[in-house]
Formats: sequence, C-alpha cells, structure tokens
Amino acid sequence: MKIRTTSLIAAPLTLCLAFGCASTNKDAAGGSTAPAAEQARPADQAPPAATSNIVEVAVEAGQFQTLAAALDAANLVETLQGPGPFTVFAPTDEAFAKLPEGALDALLANPEQLEQVLLLHVVSGKVMAADVTGLSEATAMSGGTLPIDTSNGVKVGDATVVKADIEASNGVIHVIDTVLLPKS
Repeated sequence: MKIRTTSLIAAPLTLCLAFGCASTNKDAAGGSTAPAAEQARPADQAPPAATSNIVEVAVEAGQFQTLAAALDAANLVETLQGPGPFTVFAPTDEAFAKLPEGALDALLANPEQLEQVLLLHVVSGKVMAADVTGLSEATAMSGGTLPIDTSNGVKVGDATVVKADIEASNGVIHVIDTVLLPKS
C-alpha cells in the first residue's frame, strides 16, 4: 500500500488554514531565531506566555507534518487543542520515515489503532524537562506506560528526546527521534 501523499499534505494545510500559519521567528524545531538582543530579557522577568496551542505550535514548526496528518486522521486535533495541560512527545517527520515500510499506511488505514499509537505520545499534565529527571516512567493517555531513562540524555521508551520544553498555551512538546509503538 502506498502512502496517500494528498492526505499527508492536505491535513497540515487544512490545519494551517484553520488555525493560521503566520510567519514566526522560530526555527524548524520551534526554537527562536530572533537575534540575541531581541531574545534578551531581565533575569527577574518571566518569559512571555505561549499563545499557540500544541497543534498550532507543531504545525508552525514545520517538522511535524506527518504527525499533524496522523492527528487529523485519528480525530485528535480537537483534543490537543483543548485546555489540557498535555505533554506531547512529538516524533518528527524523520521519525515517521524510520517506520518499517507499510507501517504508516497501516496505521492511517486503522483510525482506532492510530489513535492508540498517538495517545502513547501524550501524557496528561505539563511535564517540563526538569521534572523528568525524577521520573522512571509516565502513564500515557493511551493507558500505556512509558519508561523514562535519564542516565544519558533523556529517553522515553525507545525514543531519544532531541529538543525539550517547546511550550504551548495548553502544555509542552518534547521532540523525539522515534515513533513510540505499543509493546505487543
């Protein structure tokens, strides 16, 4: 079965049209590209509150197009736009590309299974990187348990966190390099 590229392109486009994809001073991972002078703020001043929700932040980052399409196919967009808070371990497009041939198509063709896989990437509450160091596991919204290892960087299951603490108005995103799959 071939990947339906029209749906992989249409879903992020739909999300952009619905929620706006205005140009921002963010790099592909969601970090700021503004000059240091613009980023500087007094130490006693809190950072500005995030105004975009998790879905909007992911779409704006540009490296989560497959995730955005999968969220749309599993009818989880509205959930992750809700008040939360949520912690999302977000696999990049490159992470989805590492799945075995046909695996993504199979998931997209089975919305119930896709929903379970995607909810394995979501934890209720806002768990920042500093909070993870004291955890050995977390319970995903799928009901599954995510092992956490902080002995050499941060690993969640088989995935390595490659960028942490991308804040959204309703939670936080941690970018991961591997799609988490339920243990059979």
